[in-house]
Amino acid sequence: MTLSVIKVFIPAVIAFIVGLAITPSLSNVFYKRKMWKNRSRSVDNKDYVTPAFQQIHNHTGEISTPRIGGVIIWLSVLITILLISLNSFLIPTDFNIKLNFLSKNQTLLPLFTLIFAAIIGLVDDMIQIYSKKAELSDGLNRKLRVLIVLFIGSIGAWWFVFKLGNLGLHIPFVGNIDLGLLFIPFFIIVMLGVFSGSVIDGIDGLSGGVMASSFSAYMLIAFMHNQIDLAAFCAVIVGGILAFLWFNIPPARFYMGETGILALTVTLSIIAFLTNSVLVLPIIAFPLFATSLSVIIQLLGKKFLNKRIFKVAPLHHHFEAMGWPSYKVTMRFWIISIVFALIGTVIALIG
Repeated sequence: MTLSVIKVFIPAVIAFIVGLAITPSLSNVFYKRKMWKNRSRSVDNKDYVTPAFQQIHNHTGEISTPRIGGVIIWLSVLITILLISLNSFLIPTDFNIKLNFLSKNQTLLPLFTLIFAAIIGLVDDMIQIYSKKAELSDGLNRKLRVLIVLFIGSIGAWWFVFKLGNLGLHIPFVGNIDLGLLFIPFFIIVMLGVFSGSVIDGIDGLSGGVMASSFSAYMLIAFMHNQIDLAAFCAVIVGGILAFLWFNIPPARFYMGETGILALTVTLSIIAFLTNSVLVLPIIAFPLFATSLSVIIQLLGKKFLNKRIFKVAPLHHHFEAMGWPSYKVTMRFWIISIVFALIGTVIALIG
């Protein structure tokens, strides 16, 4: 047990230290290269991006704050894994070998997902930063983003079914059921659902705090399920996020951007399935789902009732429009995130 705790704790600390170490240099590059959006968000979709939404984004520093801060998170994860793996290879003591948490069954798929999605998100961010065309000011077309997530989800589902032989789903307090090949579309739908919550990356520190809570919850679930390698992987991501948050406390030095939020949302889905606790994901990551649902409700209200249910969507901007300072929205979302992450964790462990 002690060694397992150390195996989870040490990589998280290393990732945090690595993140703190690389951030100043990366931050200087972000500002030197002016890696922020060259124009504020468009208001072409009046059902979603309202004038009030535009006003909020005009005063949040969207066009003067770098937006690829997510690089810090996944680069911290990658460097930590490389350092620990290299250390176990060069100095193959029992302790160093056991500290290495890179494994085919537990961490290879989420690592691949994290890096692949991060690169796609980075391309999206670069388009938003450097494109001179107004139609590309918001990056890749939303349909294309969905297709990319579908592609990632298809690969993940294929890996689960044909590599891991996993077709089951655990229902808390009921038991396991076999979905058969229905597991594949279910897997993809869940990933799309979590990805839709990526719009939460809109206020200083908001997405980082929510993601840190969610990955911490799955770290504990994986640990209690004796998936120590996966728990260590979650811990490393938390360490990277905390390093990001160190510089992202309002006023933010940079935003997470697509390279961070896309990578984290799809990886969170993978980990939820690997721990066989995907049905508690809407609880653990409640702010993500609530944010996504607020956008859906807003669109449906406009379409069928010809009125907006919220002052502004997504949900966090609704509270800003009500007069809440952004830091108050962030802190309260963090509190809600921690509470629901704890509830979801308890359900996953006793159910």
